Amino acid sequence: MDASLSHAELVQLVAELRQQIALLTARVEALTAENQLLREQLAAAKREGARQAAPFRRPERQKIPKEKQKRPGRPEGHPGVNRAVPQCIDETIVVPLEACPHCGGPVANCSPLEQYIEEIPPVRPRVIQLITYQGSCPRCGDVASTHPLKTGRGILASKVHLGPRALALAATLNKQHGLSMRKTCRVLHDLCGLKLSAGGLSQALDRLADRLQPDYQGLFADLRAGPATYVDETSWWVSGPGHWLWVFTSPSTTLFQVEDNRAAAVVSQVLTADYAGVLVTDCLGIYDTVPLQRRHKCIAHHQKAIREQLDSAGLGDRTYLEQWHAFFRRVTAIWKIWQLLPAKEQEAARHNLAQQRDELLARDVTQPHDQRIRNRLQKQQPFLLTCLEHPEAVEPTNNRAERALRPAVIARKVSCGNKTERGKHTWQVLASLLATWWQRSTQAIAILACRAGAVG
Repeated sequence: MDASLSHAELVQLVAELRQQIALLTARVEALTAENQLLREQLAAAKREGARQAAPFRRPERQKIPKEKQKRPGRPEGHPGVNRAVPQCIDETIVVPLEACPHCGGPVANCSPLEQYIEEIPPVRPRVIQLITYQGSCPRCGDVASTHPLKTGRGILASKVHLGPRALALAATLNKQHGLSMRKTCRVLHDLCGLKLSAGGLSQALDRLADRLQPDYQGLFADLRAGPATYVDETSWWVSGPGHWLWVFTSPSTTLFQVEDNRAAAVVSQVLTADYAGVLVTDCLGIYDTVPLQRRHKCIAHHQKAIREQLDSAGLGDRTYLEQWHAFFRRVTAIWKIWQLLPAKEQEAARHNLAQQRDELLARDVTQPHDQRIRNRLQKQQPFLLTCLEHPEAVEPTNNRAERALRPAVIARKVSCGNKTERGKHTWQVLASLLATWWQRSTQAIAILACRAGAVG
């Protein structure tokens, strides 16, 4: 250090050096914290990659907070569920109590305790040897006897086939319950002793779908004749990405359609331009171009958009958004009790809500959060109260379509979709019919067995 510096200069120099040291210390601390954060992120990424469910698990930031999670189990007031006493009893076992099992003494006040045990008996395949004959007719040429169970000529590799009920069970396990082809074969082998390959089962299901094509086409007519159709879509795979699985559903019918596009033309093709019912969808833009006048937009999606704006940073006055949130809650609450209201109260409630809707949409708002919601709802103004205009047919949300898609989404995690166009056709036919028959409380296996005939 220069000895010629004055005392004041030395004091100033020390102050500058201390300031530099403080800045460097803060910089070191910031770099250390950043390094620690990056190390934690790297370790977390390694753990995520090592876990089997990592690609499908919901990120922490998207999880519902514990204070907002629904109560587990059935809702309050839901009736209890217990197994009914079987109507048909195949065997009765009586175990008398003639003496005390511990001391051998007499027992008084004996009363019976009834219990019913439902058991599956051992299952083995019922094998039918079908013998038909072929010959030659002088007038008709080659002829052969036939039977409803007969398929093909029944020679060489085609001698052994699945019967109608076995094929119906396989179709239900694979297309309704989401088991893979190989697991379906394994279940049939373990429970029923049936031996078949995944490829053979796939071909048998293809033939079954061909025979069910008229039933599948009937679903289109059922939907077009209904008062409302709920529609949703999700990505799908047919030997590669770029396809979409569409669901069209009502309380009694479900139709799956796999297409290579996500356009409004799919809706127009399935429901046709003269569809007289109400189209219920989410707020995806493609549905706005569907040439149908009677539509309803899912209230749950509007509420979700409002909550996102309420939770976003920079929001000042929450009044406008909370008024919209309360408005949709009232719409849903009135829809639930609609049948209990007298006609005058129904009309008054509908009128008051329409006035409130128009007032909120006409309000001059300045906050960007409020403007986003107002612009969104202005676009959907004609369809905000459709569930109260047609309460007997239209539900407030599109949850019905989302629930119908859920089993397909789970199955997609196993198979990704379909490998071929043929497999796509088989899947949409069988999955649609099985879902519809379940909605109608129909014995699907019995119907499939009847339709299957000799396709096994």
